Amino acid sequence: MQLKKLVQDLQINMPRVEDIEINGIQADSRKIVSGFLFIAVRGSLSDGHQFIDMAIENGAIAIVCEILPENCLPQITYIQVKDSEHALGIIASSWNGNPSEKMQVIGITGTNGKTSIATLLYQTFTKLGHSTGLISTVCNYIKDKEIPATHTTPDPISLNDLLAQMLEQGCEYVFMEVSSHAIAQKRISGLHFRAGIFSNLTRDHLDYHLTFDAYRDAKKAFFDALPKSAFALVNTDDRNGSFMLQNTRASKHSYSLLNLADFKSKIVETHFDGTLMLINGREINTQFVGRFNAYNILAVYGTAVLLGANSEDVLLALSSLKSVAGRFQTFQSPHAYTAIVDYAHTPDALKNVLTAIHEVLEGNAKIITVLGCGGNRDRGKRPLMAQEACRLSDQIIITSDNPRFEEAQEIINDMMEGIGIADKKKTLSIIDRKEAIKTACLLANTGDVVLVAGKGHEDYQEIKGKKNHFSDKAVLLEIFQNLLL
Repeated sequence: MQLKKLVQDLQINMPRVEDIEINGIQADSRKIVSGFLFIAVRGSLSDGHQFIDMAIENGAIAIVCEILPENCLPQITYIQVKDSEHALGIIASSWNGNPSEKMQVIGITGTNGKTSIATLLYQTFTKLGHSTGLISTVCNYIKDKEIPATHTTPDPISLNDLLAQMLEQGCEYVFMEVSSHAIAQKRISGLHFRAGIFSNLTRDHLDYHLTFDAYRDAKKAFFDALPKSAFALVNTDDRNGSFMLQNTRASKHSYSLLNLADFKSKIVETHFDGTLMLINGREINTQFVGRFNAYNILAVYGTAVLLGANSEDVLLALSSLKSVAGRFQTFQSPHAYTAIVDYAHTPDALKNVLTAIHEVLEGNAKIITVLGCGGNRDRGKRPLMAQEACRLSDQIIITSDNPRFEEAQEIINDMMEGIGIADKKKTLSIIDRKEAIKTACLLANTGDVVLVAGKGHEDYQEIKGKKNHFSDKAVLLEIFQNLLL
């Protein structure tokens, strides 16, 4: 592709760009080969400007950067931009023929619910007969082809390559999670969104954003950037919902369980097999449990209707859907207690899941919660997670999650700081996560619930830079199998 065409949508500090042929684009100097364009991006861990010389040595013939090198080589074309992160997204989109402009791309953001909403939209539109793509934390899909996911929202080059594959395979709709990191790092620059969906906002990722306001503003920037042709659908029961709409040019829509809204729902009854709801006056029996899932279902319904789907067809499709992997995923023990695996890794998400369990718990049944917190992440939420678990559980077992480069015991110590003297009587600490889950199951009696929180769909445990195979679901099923022997 001609360099001139690649950068035509950028604001650049040069009057004319030479018509040279570019063989590929890359922001990693190690992946540069002959004829490539290198985009020097200031990352959170390293600055791409430090690797311009390496990129040239590896074959780069053009450089996009914010600061020009002191000694510019005459055989290299240098293009100076104000923001190379933003430029990378624009260039990646152009390189792939701007695929997002040729499909209906819907972005879902918020603290909790992104994966569920995106996945349920993907499943719903597939059931409605559409060719559909999914970009999510758990897995990416091009129609029915599974593509492993490495990030909630991929880097701009990988993201646009994935979108181009979806377009080539005939996808009409793409539902994608949009993380706060992706917005702040401008991974979605250059994408054209048909809609933006907001679920809720609670404390998370403060290790990166530092303050809640900065985290909130990153989410809002997504809605601020939506075009006039798009629509924004927000949860107005969350106080940040209306804030997201303040400066958007998109048409504004709302959903709610508590207030007047374009899409309104009421929970009629709930049990471990599902929830009976009223959505805009129509009854629907879903296979999802809890108020937080009712919000997810309502967001999916509202999005589908706004995209032009028939409301009756949407309700029929939603009634047949099952829980997303690692999201309130239930398993029945041979000893007649229920085990639940859930990704809840924020205080609010944990509260939502435990509250949902209380809503369907019968008699004197107990809740036994197993949880940990990730290493090298926001330390401030660790005692808060433990507090929520103690407040809403009869017994808690604090264990290891993904300690990463921290010591698991130090993370546990941080969590224990949130537990009062009285609650310590019902608290155990077991570093080995498998042993913690086994212990919870041994403590459970008929009718009890064992909640294993924090890792959800993940099939690994990250320790000292290595990802070791580990699955909460697999551990539970192994325990159940041994009970039958």
